[in-house]
Amino acid sequence: MKNHRTISDKFFLVMKGLFMGAANKVPGVSGGIVAFVGGFYEEFIYSLQKINAKAFKLLLSGRFKSFYRYTNGQFLSLLIFGMLVSYFSVSKVLDYFLARKELFVWAAFFGMILGSIYYISKDFDHWGKKTIPAGIIGLMIGISISFLNPATENDNLIFIFFCGIISVSGMTLPGLSGSFILILLGNYVLLLVDSVNALYDTFSEILKGDYGFIDNSKRLNTLKILGVFTAGSAVGLVSLSHLLSYVLKHYKHITTAVIIGFISGSLGVVWPWKQTLFKTDHMGKLLLDSNNNPIIKNYKRYLPNITDGETWWAIFFIIFGIFILLALDWYGKNRAKDA
Repeated sequence: MKNHRTISDKFFLVMKGLFMGAANKVPGVSGGIVAFVGGFYEEFIYSLQKINAKAFKLLLSGRFKSFYRYTNGQFLSLLIFGMLVSYFSVSKVLDYFLARKELFVWAAFFGMILGSIYYISKDFDHWGKKTIPAGIIGLMIGISISFLNPATENDNLIFIFFCGIISVSGMTLPGLSGSFILILLGNYVLLLVDSVNALYDTFSEILKGDYGFIDNSKRLNTLKILGVFTAGSAVGLVSLSHLLSYVLKHYKHITTAVIIGFISGSLGVVWPWKQTLFKTDHMGKLLLDSNNNPIIKNYKRYLPNITDGETWWAIFFIIFGIFILLALDWYGKNRAKDA
């Protein structure tokens, strides 16, 4: 954990938050992978683990500077700031390209995950009687999650709170996509699209001096759902970090083996060549959720057509995704030499 950070360190920490937030928004991609590959995963978990009873005592007693230092506040605040900016900027760009060039976006993420598997496993020399079975278990769980069928949308506030707890798993567990879990739970559109857009629209209207949303019951209900979801996410983030800090401390090699297997298994989620299947009634009519969005049934994966020009562009983006991870590896090694 760094005590002193240069302006460059702070800038890159915000950038890492941007990438982490964007990754959390995309189904099949884990923000935890960004943390792991970016070299700040253990500091992230350690910092979250510091949000405990002692931290709250410092906060309630008005010792704000001590609270800030104890919880590694500079690190967390810069990272979280990057994530928040991402949700209203980078993620909007991703949404744009997912709607227009979906194949290329998935190809780039597929390449990045391939690169992350290489990055994490290249220096892991602890395969043995315990770690090999752990890696296989992680692989099987990752593959199994890839082929689960999504549920229907549910706006029950207790369930929304539970979704918040589950969704942050992608930030703390590399390879487990919180946004994909929300698709399986049926609430991805409600919580990561409609709710975020409602908050964005509300802020935009307030800045313009328009407070008409106060009389918009649908908007207020969506914002209430977002508030409950955020509270669940905060609880999940802190509770999972305590569990993971213990696991990493006592079973680091086994945990790393599980993560490598899990990320490998998650490749099925981000396989670029797939078609989204939507739920229909017995007449073949699309079923819509409460916000008139088609309800996802599952994904139909297929092999690429090598005679198709888009296939070769997709392969290019896979290679580009791998290159990004190799560049990060190179950057990390050179920063370590200069430190």
